Amino acid sequence: MALETEQKVEHIHEQMVMWRRHLHENPELSFEEVETPLYIEKQLRKVGITDIKTGVGGRGIVARLKGAKPGKTIAFRADFDALPIDEENDVPYASKVPGKMHACGHDGHTAALLGFAAIMSEQVEQLAGTIVLIFQHAEELPPGGAKEMIADGCLDDVDVIFGAHVSSHLPLGKVSCTPGAVMAAVDKFRIHLQGKGGHGAQPHTTLDSIVVGSQLVNDLQTIVSRRVDPMAPAVVTVGVFQAGTAFNVIADTATIEGTVRTFDAGVRQKVEDELRAIVKGKEQSAHVTTAIDYLNGYPTLVNSEQESELVRKLVTDVLGENSAMMAPPILGGEDFAYYLTEKPGAFFHVGARTEEAYTQFPHHHPRFDFDEHALNHIASLFLALTNHYLIEK
Repeated sequence: MALETEQKVEHIHEQMVMWRRHLHENPELSFEEVETPLYIEKQLRKVGITDIKTGVGGRGIVARLKGAKPGKTIAFRADFDALPIDEENDVPYASKVPGKMHACGHDGHTAALLGFAAIMSEQVEQLAGTIVLIFQHAEELPPGGAKEMIADGCLDDVDVIFGAHVSSHLPLGKVSCTPGAVMAAVDKFRIHLQGKGGHGAQPHTTLDSIVVGSQLVNDLQTIVSRRVDPMAPAVVTVGVFQAGTAFNVIADTATIEGTVRTFDAGVRQKVEDELRAIVKGKEQSAHVTTAIDYLNGYPTLVNSEQESELVRKLVTDVLGENSAMMAPPILGGEDFAYYLTEKPGAFFHVGARTEEAYTQFPHHHPRFDFDEHALNHIASLFLALTNHYLIEK
C-alpha cells in the first residue's frame, strides 16, 4: 500500500511555510545555534515524534521513526545554520537579527524535513523499516557539523541517505540529481606575513607587507593557470586581504585568506603543495616571515550511481516528464559529502526560481529568497523515496 503523498503535502504546505519563516526571522550562525535546535525539537514533539537525540555532534538533532515491521533504514538530512549577511529583503519574515540571514535556503530544508516528518508520524504503522531524520548544524563553516554528527553515530545502522537543497539557479518544478562528483572539495587557507613597518616616506628602511602581499596574491593565481592541468577543474580565490592602519605608515603585517576548490584528490594536494612553495619562496625573496594555516575542509561530494538514478526516476513520477535533470558539477562545496563517504545515497538540487524577481537572486546574496512551493517538492520526494524503500509492495 503506497503512502498518501500529494494531498498530505498540500495540506501541510502552510505549516511548512510557517516553520520556514520563523527560522528565517531568527537566524543563527554556524556553531552558534542554540534556539534553532530547541525549536526543531519542539516541533518534532508537537507532531508526535519522541525518539529524539539532541546535541549530536554538538548542536545537531537526530530523530527516528520506527515502522511496525523490520526493514531498511533510510536517512534524510536538513541543515539549519545561517550566514553572516545583512538581509536587504523587505518582507514580513525578514531576519530580526542584524548581520545574520538565511541566505542559502537552510531554513527551507529544515521546514521541508519537518513537514515530511509530520506526515510520516501519521503513517508510521505502514513502514517496514526505519526513518532517520538528521537536522544538522554548521554546514556553512568548515570543518562543518556533519563530521562530528557522524562520529556521534547519526549514521549507525543507516543503509542509504538523501539530502536536498533548494536552488535559485533552477526553475521551480525542476530537480537536478547527477551521479558521480557533483560538488567540490573545499579547503581554506590563511597566510600571515610579518614584515617591518615604518614611515611612508622611508620605504627603504622597511619590509613592506602590503607590497609583498600584493605580489603574493598575484602569484597564487598562477597555480591554476600554470601548475594544474587545464582539463582538471580547480579554483584558488583570495577573499580577504587585511593590512595597514594609516595612509603614511608602511604596514608591518598583512593577512591573506582564501579558498581552494577541486574535485580530484591529486589536484587538491598539488594546489596545496604549490601554494606552500610559493609562500616559502616569497619569504626568502622578500625577507619577510610567513605562517600558513591550511584547513582541508569538506571532501568532494560524490553521488552514488544507483541512488541518483532512483531519484531522477522518482522526480519524473512525482513532478512529471522533463522535470528531472543532470546538471554539470559545480565548485561549490557541501559537507553532505561526509555522509556519502560513509553510506550510499544522493544529494539533489530542487528548483525554486520563478519569473518573480524575488526568486532570482543567487545564494549568499542579501536579497536571496525562493518560491516556497519548493518545500512541497522536497517533502514529496522524501515521501517517494520512503515509499520505494520502506513500503511493502
